[in-house]
Amino acid sequence: MTKGNNGNLIYVMGPSGAGKDSLLGFAREHLDEPRVLFAHRYITRPSGNGENHVPLTPAEFEARSSLGLFALEWASHGLRYGIGIELDAWLARGCTVIVNGSRAYLDRALQRYAQLHVVHVEAAPDVLAARLASRGRESAAEVAARLAREAPFCMPAGVALTRIDNSGSLLKAGHAFVEVVRRIAG
Repeated sequence: MTKGNNGNLIYVMGPSGAGKDSLLGFAREHLDEPRVLFAHRYITRPSGNGENHVPLTPAEFEARSSLGLFALEWASHGLRYGIGIELDAWLARGCTVIVNGSRAYLDRALQRYAQLHVVHVEAAPDVLAARLASRGRESAAEVAARLAREAPFCMPAGVALTRIDNSGSLLKAGHAFVEVVRRIAG
């Protein structure tokens, strides 16, 4: 339950290259649960590269932010990310909502949604490096710098947490994620 609402919020996070978008795509294809919804992210980046998001210009993002149209928003790697306020309406109607979030923003998300459930997607360092390189968004030096600054993540006490290792088969990790969603949506 989330802040007095009837729904459940699943906050998916993990390092870049862990395969969060792939897991979310797998779940979209394999979940036939009408009360499970995937929140779209609004990002100041063009669409593509297998990521399901709504692209906004920086000016469009700022306008929506100043109007209070984001339930959650953060900045990372020179981009801005937001989750629309429709999230609150979906939770109030008893839906289970899945959000592709940020580890750095988790504390602020917990201030608004104290009972969210975290799914931390992990992958081995060599897998992260290969996936980041294959996306083609950054040079080899930028990938190496990103991996070097990845700090170990510490979960705040009392937060519901499930870890999913997505180093290997998407099929295995995807089915594990789908089972987590079904259990939480119950």
